[in-house]
Amino acid sequence: MSSDGEQRAGLLYGIGAYGMWGLVPLFWPLLKPAGATEILAHRMTWSLVVVALALLALKRWRWIRELLGDPRKLGLITVAAVVISVNWGLYIWSVNNGRVVEASLGYFINPLVTIAMGVLLLKERLRPAQWAAVGIGFSAVLVLAVGYGQPPWISLVLAFSFATYGLAKKKTNIGGLESLAAETAILFLPALGYLIWLAAQGELSFGAEGTGHMLLLASTGLVTAVPLVCFGAAAIRVPLSTLGLLQYLAPVSQFLLGVLYFHEAMPAERWAGFGLVWLALSVLTWDALRTARRSRERAESLRAAGDPAVPAPPEAPAPLPGPPARTEPAS
Repeated sequence: MSSDGEQRAGLLYGIGAYGMWGLVPLFWPLLKPAGATEILAHRMTWSLVVVALALLALKRWRWIRELLGDPRKLGLITVAAVVISVNWGLYIWSVNNGRVVEASLGYFINPLVTIAMGVLLLKERLRPAQWAAVGIGFSAVLVLAVGYGQPPWISLVLAFSFATYGLAKKKTNIGGLESLAAETAILFLPALGYLIWLAAQGELSFGAEGTGHMLLLASTGLVTAVPLVCFGAAAIRVPLSTLGLLQYLAPVSQFLLGVLYFHEAMPAERWAGFGLVWLALSVLTWDALRTARRSRERAESLRAAGDPAVPAPPEAPAPLPGPPARTEPAS
């Protein structure tokens, strides 16, 4: 396939991945009357089945021995598994309890939280525009706290858990499919144990609500894995700057579903808070694209001057700083 064809395919894969993540709020209500915790347990269990079959087909097993032989990486993967289970569980609960808009806010502010964690934990230095974006984001949280009458806890927990997940994944540097397999393997026994306990209590909905409902619960593994596979296909075909812009699709779609489909309330103060968040993200995007353009121009200028030590200009960074290629932005 030609380079242009590869990029077009990558763009379609990226739109598919973020489109699916953006539409997933339509899926979780179909699983009622199963509660959020049971849905989460099914998602962990069936995801392992799906990714294990994928790894079996691809014959990619060597990484398991390397991971088990590295206690530090294994510990980080365990942390990642715990925080993503919190993220998944809270997101499912939010959608099924009429809090889609508040959940979407968590993924809007996640890049700002990621930047703040980079400064506090990794001692990274920010450019003035990035500081401005963080300040605007903080102001947005204050406005929303006033509007809600309390801090937007759902949004903040989703944002911080996802940012922590990204930080742990950055340190492990394992591929998306392999990472999901490791995380779900760690979560598999607790999840399966919980489902067995529910069955013993007579409270398990799996099999009690008909074949269709049972198949929907089993399909949570596909709902988790298919967008990730599409994302991986996109990540190797299109620039990170393009992926960074595509990341907006998921929370924008979730927000629109919350307002237009689920008819959640949007009083003036909530619009003001979201407006500030969108302003902060616009500042981040503008700064990232400007920095990438200047870097390319500088490299091209040096190469034109005959400096053989200057490599080809690097790929533009993603406008939304965040976790590496694996992570499921919102599901």
